[in-house]
Amino acid sequence: NIGGEHVVDDIVAAWAFADADPYRASTHNKGIMNGVIAAALAVAQDHRAIEAGAHAYAAQTGRYRSLSKWSKNENGDLVGELEMPMAVGIVGGATRTHPTARLALKIMGVTKALKLAEIFVAVGLAQNLGALRALVQEGIQHGHMRLHARNLVVMAGAEGDMIAKAVELIVESGDIRFPKAQEIVNKLKEG
Repeated sequence: NIGGEHVVDDIVAAWAFADADPYRASTHNKGIMNGVIAAALAVAQDHRAIEAGAHAYAAQTGRYRSLSKWSKNENGDLVGELEMPMAVGIVGGATRTHPTARLALKIMGVTKALKLAEIFVAVGLAQNLGALRALVQEGIQHGHMRLHARNLVVMAGAEGDMIAKAVELIVESGDIRFPKAQEIVNKLKEG
């Protein structure tokens, strides 16, 4: 469950905006590529070629557009698609000689370049879905602030169940800085 019909509709609308506006599309596609490039680096692929190909593909109509497409099917389900060129390989280069890259391929069960490209695209689409969902539900900045707050309270010594409580308190305070995190964690530890 992604959050209900209104979330599905809002994700489709957010995608349509990204597809129509080149400035929004650039941020939208950057998020997709964050996932794709992370996966590519894990298996020693030429991330520069992948990135260049993706952005050229996004501009093939003469206007920069979204790489992904989101729609709602007849059952009301969200449908995501991502199509992009993918110059990947598993036979030579660092992919076969670097032990970490070989292990990553083994963990993913990759024996063909097509499978590797499909995994990269799946990661990019999942990254895009996460960003769109955060954008339409709570807003990206709010989500980033909660993550920042969590990191601060953990750095201040919060553990286990205390983390969620400390995050709530620091977010409610509006003072999302390390000194405030320390203050909150110390008070929670005192009882």
